[in-house]
Amino acid sequence: MRNTYNLAYVLFIALISAMGGLLFGYDWVVIGGAVNFYQTFFNIGDNTVLQGVATSIALVGCLFGAVFAGALADRYGRKPLLIIAAFLFTISAVATGLFNVFSLFCIARFVGGVGIGIASALSPMYIAEISPADIRGKLVSLNQMTIVFGILAAQIANWAIARPDIVSVAGLHVIDPWNIERGWRWMFWAETIPAALFLIMAFFIPESPRWTALHGRIDQAHQTLARIGGDHHAELELAAIQASAAAEVSKEKVTLKELFVKRYARILSLGIIIAVFQQWCGTNVIFIYAQDVFAGAGYSISEAFLNIVVTGIANVLFTFVAIYTIDRWGRRSLMLFGAISLAIIYAVLGTCYAMHVQGMFMVLLTVMAIACYAMSLAPVTWVLLSEIFPNRIRGVAMATCTFMLWVGSCTLTFLFPSMNASLGSSGSFWIYALICAAGFCYFLKYCPETKGKALEDLEKELVD
Repeated sequence: MRNTYNLAYVLFIALISAMGGLLFGYDWVVIGGAVNFYQTFFNIGDNTVLQGVATSIALVGCLFGAVFAGALADRYGRKPLLIIAAFLFTISAVATGLFNVFSLFCIARFVGGVGIGIASALSPMYIAEISPADIRGKLVSLNQMTIVFGILAAQIANWAIARPDIVSVAGLHVIDPWNIERGWRWMFWAETIPAALFLIMAFFIPESPRWTALHGRIDQAHQTLARIGGDHHAELELAAIQASAAAEVSKEKVTLKELFVKRYARILSLGIIIAVFQQWCGTNVIFIYAQDVFAGAGYSISEAFLNIVVTGIANVLFTFVAIYTIDRWGRRSLMLFGAISLAIIYAVLGTCYAMHVQGMFMVLLTVMAIACYAMSLAPVTWVLLSEIFPNRIRGVAMATCTFMLWVGSCTLTFLFPSMNASLGSSGSFWIYALICAAGFCYFLKYCPETKGKALEDLEKELVD
């Protein structure tokens, strides 16, 4: 007999939590549209190191946010940390556009990065903990859906705010001075509205019932679970949570050191590799350095902005495909599909750059890469990371994997300008193709299937 859930309430909770993903996506990609403008304003156009710092400093903030998110969430709860993340997003959105000094600009970006690190670790974990098992994949995928909506919102905002190039007397295209003085500021300020809304709405969601149950607040946990699926659902879930907790009752409070013991070694290594691979597969370079990617394909800055919006639309559409397929095809199948598809597309894309192919075919290949990523590696990574760890260590383990994900993202983002300058676009995409092929081989051997299984059942299956 299929359970009947209060889907309106569950969706309400999940969407508010997933607003962290919306702001994550916006904050992460908005800089790609502003990059040429603030580089000119801060006079760093000829300094590849400072360019790398400007684009990667938020990702350094992500590392700090991810490091502390798990331990603090395990101690104080998921909800307070989501509220803190929303506050940091709001402050960063305002401050980034205000500052005229490069170092202060970087500090504001760092603060926003801390918010991204917290939200990226907690939003999918929180959704997984409140979701019934048979619809958990869809609900956790909402976090990825809001990320791609945030990405698209940033791309549309950048396109709408930026003024077209000015054609000089000699027929050369130059940047409108307004973009350099004001335009890039409004791109960051546009984030303030959704950030403030997230900050307000985060006060109206309940604490995770799994966290409250593990901290002795049984009545509070039962109340939340009963509102989600009725008393019978609440009793079954509480029994499973308490049985899981009873098995760990003799152990001390979980520490980072405990994650590396033999019992958890297999799932921790799996989680870290999944997290890092999502970044090192290379697709996120297209989002952050989209203007450079399309410039290499022969497009002007104005044309590149429109192409960037096209990739954002594809990102959204194929994330809907992921939500439809993730509980049907399963997590493992989608990871394998994404890895091998990207390996093939990047090999072709690198060859096209080497042969100086330009125009619409390059846009098509780029959209194909985004589409494959959006329906596989992007959402499935967060779903798997929120599912594979036991209740007792989920907060710290999720934070550790998220930290490693942002290490991968930070290194990818910081190194791309130098790598692209030395190897060219062709060499860069060939390297990403090799990484994706290696990922396919690893997932073929080690990636488990988790669809439709209760978190407590997965604990028994995956922990040595």
